[in-house]
Amino acid sequence: MVRTSKQKDPEPWKMERCRIVHPSNDTDHLDDGLAVYFRGPRSFTTEDVVELHLHSGRAIISSVLSALSHLPFCRPAEAGEFTRRAFLGGRLDLTQVEGLKDLINAETESQRRIAMVAAGGAVRAQFEELRFGIIGCLANIEALIDFGEGEDIEEGVYDAARSRAQDLLVSIQKHLNDNRRGEIVRSGVRLAIFGPPNAAQREAAIVTSVPGTTRDILELSLDIGGLPVIVSDTAGVRVTDDLVESIGIERARNAVRAADVSLCVLSLPETLAETAYGPRLRIPSALESLLTPGTLILFNKSDLASSAACEQALTLCGRTAWATSLSTGAATDEFLSGFAGALHDRFHLSENELSGETPLITRERHRVQLESACQFLQAFLDTPPSEIVLGAEELRYAAQAIGKVSGLIDVEDVLDAVFRDFCIGK
Repeated sequence: MVRTSKQKDPEPWKMERCRIVHPSNDTDHLDDGLAVYFRGPRSFTTEDVVELHLHSGRAIISSVLSALSHLPFCRPAEAGEFTRRAFLGGRLDLTQVEGLKDLINAETESQRRIAMVAAGGAVRAQFEELRFGIIGCLANIEALIDFGEGEDIEEGVYDAARSRAQDLLVSIQKHLNDNRRGEIVRSGVRLAIFGPPNAAQREAAIVTSVPGTTRDILELSLDIGGLPVIVSDTAGVRVTDDLVESIGIERARNAVRAADVSLCVLSLPETLAETAYGPRLRIPSALESLLTPGTLILFNKSDLASSAACEQALTLCGRTAWATSLSTGAATDEFLSGFAGALHDRFHLSENELSGETPLITRERHRVQLESACQFLQAFLDTPPSEIVLGAEELRYAAQAIGKVSGLIDVEDVLDAVFRDFCIGK
């Protein structure tokens, strides 16, 4: 690179226009671009970094990368290596690294906002507060072990440490009892749609009016009320002797059982029947084992029934239900709005959590370490005063469990798992 400026050393954190040339031949002009020098530790990785800003043509990028490969001290970055160096340099902790990764992969506004909170360090601060609280308890217990209560240590230190540990235990348990809200917002709600054949039509699959035509499971991602929803649209469920269709129906049953939420779609004209005792709902027997108190119901084809019939079906259902016509679009807006509200209520998601104002547990490994910390804190509380040395060890283990969330306790396999999914060069 040959700078247009006559300055000998580049001024850090300032864009400079430059000519980019081949290192072995400065007459080989590759591009006109911009360069900026970040002097460590005031850089993303905390190391000295030079950024080249090029024109985006493939040939230009390829020629510059080829030229850089001729420099013995340059090599392509491994996946996630820049972020890993930032972690090793103390710029980020693991929760911030995970937040950055989630920010890159965010598809909905709620995902973006919560990822921004984590990447900005709010989750780090939360876990650090818990860890420092445990360390404070441990410091008091260690002081008692070394000096004992009396002339050098004021009375009540042991009881104060126990009280603080109890408060920390309650606080952690509160975070654990969150109905997986953080994981759901980050990974998405798994929704399974099921029902009898031809209760609804799917444009993404080959379907006909012949029952049993559709035998696969279609998956797609949607943004419903700010929540990422992974929809599994299953084959129509019925009793059949067809071997291939039976396989599809069994897959549909498994998808419904594994889903976070299930939505049963029924044909309103075929479900609502007049009997001698008044209107009744006829639910196909093949569906009964899949219906639970939490199953949501959508009555389709409302355009083929009267408004009174729609009201009767919703009243008789006894579950959260809607009536709509997917073919004409009638009442679909009301259904989507109501469905989004039902998801928020189901997983106790408040507006604060969706706006990213409240840090949440967003990964299973966070939950595992917090559960371990709870076990160690409870073990400390169960330890009698006569075995205070063992109690101190339980507190030490609890602090280490919290430290593993932020990466303060080095766990190489965790680091590898976090960084390997980053794009090359990030």
